[in-house]
Amino acid sequence: MSSENAVQTNAAAAAQNPAATPEAIVEQLRVMREQIPEFVQLPSADAKSIQPVASVHPEFAQAAINAIGASQVVLSVVGRAPEDLQQEAETAARWSKVEDELKAMLQGVSSANLTRRHRIGEAALLTYAVSKNLVRSSAHAALLPHVAVMRKANRFGRRHRPVAEQPQTPAPVPVPTTRV
Repeated sequence: MSSENAVQTNAAAAAQNPAATPEAIVEQLRVMREQIPEFVQLPSADAKSIQPVASVHPEFAQAAINAIGASQVVLSVVGRAPEDLQQEAETAARWSKVEDELKAMLQGVSSANLTRRHRIGEAALLTYAVSKNLVRSSAHAALLPHVAVMRKANRFGRRHRPVAEQPQTPAPVPVPTTRV
């Protein structure tokens, strides 16, 4: 199937199921994860330690691959054929597109969740403001415990008390003693 047909098929499937559930997306991601060659989670210390070598300039890496092909001695020391390294460089470049797309996807999901939480926060703050006014009337006394919980958990409108600086007492002045 050509990539254009795949895109059309995926678009048609998305139109039929416009709002997938988070659980379904997680399941799809886990299936995709199993299909990614050499998928691994590196501890941050390991990732940090290999980052400098993994970041050699592409021109430098290509020149090194060419040098391996030009010298049997270099080939025997490195132990990797230039064709293999060239293929790995091309594969890494192709997978970088996937990496970029996944970063964009993560940013989109994060932004969508931020927007959802914002709408919830707006509704909660409006509810608090309305409820505070309503509890002034005994007809709405059932809201009192809810307002109390909201008041306690509300971080908006609270004043942060500045920590009063303790006056520093000067160090005692040594009193000269006389020896007898």
